[in-house]
Amino acid sequence: CRLRCGGCRSLHFNEDNGRFVLLAVLILLYLLCGAAVFSAIERPSEVRAHGRWNGTLLNFSETFNISLQDLNSFLREYEAAIAAGIRADALRPRWDFTGAFYFVGTVVSTIGFGMTTPVTVAGKVFLIFYGLLGCAATILFFNLFLERIITLLAVVMKAVRERRIRNSGLLPPGIRHDFSAYSLPGWKPSVYHVMLILGLSAITISCCASAMYTPVEGWAYLDSLYFCFVSFSTIGFGDFVSSQSAEYEYQTLYQLANFFFILMGVCCIYSLFNVISIVIKQVLNWMLEKMSCLFCQRCNKANAFLGRRNAIRPGSKSRRGRFGQVPDSDGPCDSDTEGRRLSGEMISMKDLAASNKVSLAIMQKQLSESANGYPRTVCGSSRHNGFSGGVGALGIMNNRLAETSNSR
Repeated sequence: CRLRCGGCRSLHFNEDNGRFVLLAVLILLYLLCGAAVFSAIERPSEVRAHGRWNGTLLNFSETFNISLQDLNSFLREYEAAIAAGIRADALRPRWDFTGAFYFVGTVVSTIGFGMTTPVTVAGKVFLIFYGLLGCAATILFFNLFLERIITLLAVVMKAVRERRIRNSGLLPPGIRHDFSAYSLPGWKPSVYHVMLILGLSAITISCCASAMYTPVEGWAYLDSLYFCFVSFSTIGFGDFVSSQSAEYEYQTLYQLANFFFILMGVCCIYSLFNVISIVIKQVLNWMLEKMSCLFCQRCNKANAFLGRRNAIRPGSKSRRGRFGQVPDSDGPCDSDTEGRRLSGEMISMKDLAASNKVSLAIMQKQLSESANGYPRTVCGSSRHNGFSGGVGALGIMNNRLAETSNSR
């Protein structure tokens, strides 16, 4: 489409900006759809809960002869106690060393359950600076984990693929007997295979962790799975929080297992999210390509109409001067603007030949580099597949997967 629409190239929207705007619009639509679904599902339950609670308050007020104003004042005090970590059931101390370590783990991992929060001014000020450095370091750790897990998966999947090719009997005899001589140069795993492996790993970790949380915490298995996703994805609502009771059987072993499952789950889900973002980016590139093709078709129709309008037909009258003389075609024009205006914005044959010569030279160079296997520049590959460059996790996955490779 870009080749057919070279005349309106200046009107093309920058691909990166177009991808950003399109993603923002899709996210907005996604939020609106999610809000509609959750409102339809949860709103009736909320209304029923309000009705039951108002009835309970009224019955309690009438039974014990307490005004609703005094009862609401008491409930506000209880809400403040809950915010400070005080519960009716016995819970572990929030700010001993073990509880504080659990708290800082939820801070730097950006989970933020909300069960434990600082209430002093010094604690809130320290949290701002502590979280700034800790969250940045943890994101770097997640990115390095992503880099290593993709490298490991690439090595394993490449070895499996080479083994399948050798066992298929399609290799020449000399390579078939020499195990170390054969390799797949330039082979990279598909993003869909990596996404499948990471998804299965995240499901396995979640199922194993839920099997542990169900008997220890007393949750339903579905609630345990819900807690795993909310925690591993660092959403952290705080409605379910592990390791909050005062005592557990095999408490030390449970705390170590809880720490291990949360760490591995967060790393796997973070890697899975970033790989899914590659697929989303592919969809955005496909949508932009379709939109660009539609735009090019309209531009081509408009250019064809202008071309027929400005075409020089046989027998057309030549342009004459003021006293009937034909102006010298080789002489300089008074102004380029006047010349283009009189010719209907048509460029001269000299400019057209020069531009076509440059375009042809660039095209020949690109074809030669593609045939000889020379590496492309970052700018060219960025226009080609939309994945070159990148920041953070996208930069790490650049050229490590088949769909983000410059060779595509």
